[in-house]
Amino acid sequence: MTQLTYEQPLNEKTRSYLRLEYLAQQLEANLAHDHQHRCFYPLFSLCELTERCDYRSEIIKDIDKQLISLSKWLSLPHIDADKADDYILRLKLARERLLSCNRPGQTLKQNRFLSALRQRFNMPGACCNFDLPQLHYWLAKPWEIRQQEYAAWSTTFDCLLTPIKLLLELTRQTTQYHQATAEAGFYQGDSPQALSLIRVKIDAQQGCYPTISGHKNRYAIHFVQFEQQKHSDQAIEFQLATCG
Repeated sequence: MTQLTYEQPLNEKTRSYLRLEYLAQQLEANLAHDHQHRCFYPLFSLCELTERCDYRSEIIKDIDKQLISLSKWLSLPHIDADKADDYILRLKLARERLLSCNRPGQTLKQNRFLSALRQRFNMPGACCNFDLPQLHYWLAKPWEIRQQEYAAWSTTFDCLLTPIKLLLELTRQTTQYHQATAEAGFYQGDSPQALSLIRVKIDAQQGCYPTISGHKNRYAIHFVQFEQQKHSDQAIEFQLATCG
């Protein structure tokens, strides 16, 4: 067992960003290892999400806010100027790329192989060779070739996923973890500033997991014993970070 980190978004925008980051992590895992037909899940999920919503305008606003904040922080004596300058450069590059790229995933809609797979992929048992013979042909290719093709499909989302990963990285760095205790398995808190993300780190050996709820100024954490599937009545030690 080891320490586990749980994150709870407190607004819909952060919830969307975390979903996209999770799918980006799955894309990277599929590039590192041959996961056969399971590699298409994050690819098609990203297609679905980017068709429903164009995230670019919201991301540009958030990048601009971060650039203003970082520029102000540079005048403070305790700030690591080199690190701040690095973030400013990376954010500016990500902003330029996002403004100049086509809608993420648009080119994949024109790929006849992917379009055929996507139509059937969520059907139970639809990966049988009589349903998708083209998939079984593709899976028979050498891994190195499939890896190159998958990388080309994945990069169509880079202009969107790169700034999201940067913005979440900066959000997580707005505060440090501190030790906390949930008496009788319950903890609540509030904040004078608007929060976007609650992070809980807990040793898995305690045998419980947190369920977190709240909004931008208040939050509550209930710890649930995994084996009994009921709220714990014990004092639970954990680490807490509240991110703005």
